Amino acid sequence: MLALLWIELNKIFRRPRTYIAFGAMAAIVWLIQLALYFDGQAYVDLMLSNLSGAFEFSEVFKKQLLNGYLICFVILNTLLIQMPLLVALVAGDAIAGEASQGTLRFQLTRPISRSQLILIKFAASAMYVIALLIWLALLALAGSVLLFGMNDLVVLRSTGIDQMQSDDVLWRYLAAFGFASMALITVAALSLLLSVLADNPIGPIIATMSVVIVFTILSELNIPLYDTTVKPWLFTTHMVAWKGFFYVQADAEGTTLRGSIENLPAIMRSLGILVGYIILFLGTAIYIFKRKDILT
Repeated sequence: MLALLWIELNKIFRRPRTYIAFGAMAAIVWLIQLALYFDGQAYVDLMLSNLSGAFEFSEVFKKQLLNGYLICFVILNTLLIQMPLLVALVAGDAIAGEASQGTLRFQLTRPISRSQLILIKFAASAMYVIALLIWLALLALAGSVLLFGMNDLVVLRSTGIDQMQSDDVLWRYLAAFGFASMALITVAALSLLLSVLADNPIGPIIATMSVVIVFTILSELNIPLYDTTVKPWLFTTHMVAWKGFFYVQADAEGTTLRGSIENLPAIMRSLGILVGYIILFLGTAIYIFKRKDILT
């Protein structure tokens, strides 16, 4: 099994298009960092403009606000929405790509069951997701901290602001990246399922993005009927729950409680729903692939 997994990883990372995702992420991160490095204070002023009537912010506070932790938060809000496409480029090719090249039959001549093959393809896709997020962490978190330094992280919300001390932030990013990996692995499982249904990788890639886009639109619609029936069960609704690690509790005087998370049960519920989707997509893919006719 490990030898076959290694072969699948070699297949993924030998393809030139695999590195399109890494290059695209680097370009976006560097462009954001470059823009904020030269004109970051204008961005901070714009960000605080909606709260200027309720709060007074000193110039020193505004300068401290522009630090590596804030830059990373901005980048995550920008990139994590786009990353499902990068995941679908690889996971959607897992089975359909082999079928289009005529190598799927050859793979099944090995002493390995169809279920094992799907699990290996899924594990390789999951490792690709983790590699993408490690790359993003190096660029967005480590790179931003080196460029802008560290200070307290301030997150703006509709109800006000949440401020976290600089030594209470790093673990939140580690948790956020871990949660984001589960969200993107859910997309990988969906793309793998669609790949089982197709004989050309273009179809699963487009279908995956179509599903993600439609579900995301439904997740963002403020319609009471959807709020209580559809939205709580869409996986896209829970993909953004990583932000919950940066929403903190405060005492009666408004002082942030160190190490607190405002609604940890909601985050864990979202994680459970994502895991449930992964099991559903992967189980369905195995069921269909075991009955798939590969001779025609």
